[in-house]
Amino acid sequence: MTGGPVVASPAPASGRGPDEATARRRFVTVSFLFWFPIGMSIATGVLLFTERGMGLAAIAGFYAAHSLTAAAMELPTGGLSDVIGRRPVLAIAGLLNLAAFTFIGLGAAGWAIALGMGLMGLARALSSGPAEAWYVDTVHAHAGPDADLRTGLARGGSATSAALALGTLLGGGLPWLLGLVPGLGEWLADATGGLVILLSVPALLGALVEVVFVLYVLSALTEPPRPRTGVRGVVGGVPAAIAAGLRLGARDALIRRILLTASAAGAALAAVELLTPGRAAALMGTAESGALVFAGLACAGFLCSALGSQLAPLVARFAGSSERAVLASLGLVTLGLTLLGLTAHSMNPLATTVAVTGYALVYLGLGAAGPNENDLLHRRVDASGRATALSVQSLSLQLVAAGAGLAAGSLPPGPLPWLLAATAVLAGALLWLRRAAPAKPLPDAVPRTEADGSETLSAHP
Repeated sequence: MTGGPVVASPAPASGRGPDEATARRRFVTVSFLFWFPIGMSIATGVLLFTERGMGLAAIAGFYAAHSLTAAAMELPTGGLSDVIGRRPVLAIAGLLNLAAFTFIGLGAAGWAIALGMGLMGLARALSSGPAEAWYVDTVHAHAGPDADLRTGLARGGSATSAALALGTLLGGGLPWLLGLVPGLGEWLADATGGLVILLSVPALLGALVEVVFVLYVLSALTEPPRPRTGVRGVVGGVPAAIAAGLRLGARDALIRRILLTASAAGAALAAVELLTPGRAAALMGTAESGALVFAGLACAGFLCSALGSQLAPLVARFAGSSERAVLASLGLVTLGLTLLGLTAHSMNPLATTVAVTGYALVYLGLGAAGPNENDLLHRRVDASGRATALSVQSLSLQLVAAGAGLAAGSLPPGPLPWLLAATAVLAGALLWLRRAAPAKPLPDAVPRTEADGSETLSAHP
């Protein structure tokens, strides 16, 4: 990774590897395949753990294991991708998710579920940058550093949201559909000694999808050979990549804005994901019907996010730049959270309609902001540190989301948690009122792992 933010030199495109359209299609496919099984686990996760006899405190501990593992491993795994390559790290992430879904689907003991959630958190950390970094590297290699990135990033974001939406619907509906078959649930439990129940079917199906994901990654995400790196090179290269990633925000104002914006998005998502299920249950009167409503609402939110991602290039064109597009998109998120806050104490049809509109605006705005932020980020860092930069961005989101979730849960129910989240997003939006100064390329070279494991410097990808 570079010692600081750099601008890729305008070297001529090499023309090697897949062309832009092929790279975009493969990036979209990988994004969909990774997130689809995760979407299937959203609707049934808590219900499955409850059916296994776990209390709420234990379930909260399982999700904490996921979040803390993902946060702790974000930077090390991002650095690993920059050292050994994108494809092997993504394949490892798929194998870890395969094991995670197997443990979650079959685990009747608390330790098995906790292990599965921890493995899923590790896979999440491994996956947070390599696929996107592969796409940008491939496009730059084929068309040069000035190639358009927003379209591909937008389609990747749309694929992620579509996968989550479809997965949530399938994961929530499949156990219900299977339950319509007389005696099927009892037969599954008896035949497997209680390991497989109807609610565990989505997780086990997700494990099968992970097999497809790993095979596709290994066959489709071709990348040029990297210098052979031994154990000493990997161990030495990862900490250097981490340290350089941590210096990103300190040395470049634009990257600092992007990281702070990711933090604001984390506050918004924490509020929405923590507070919406309770509102749905209160609206419907029972937890079961509320869970069904929340599954449908979550699906609609992911679809709004997909639409926002698809519209991101258009928003940038109308706004005049990616920076102005981020400002407008975050303004939409602020409006959505405000509407949710103002309707927190009312359940009449008008207030419910306004609240649903606010929910949709939050996801629409976040979807539109993401590709434009990442377009700016990829023009600020080079290929040797791209995955690490994405990991720093993901870490910023996850850490603030964890803190904001704890804060929102400790506040009294009502408008206050929503309005505090809206204030955080508004503060992030105001950062984009002024254009950032262009980055200056570094005159010296920066560390990169060579075949013998030593470190040299290079200011260019």
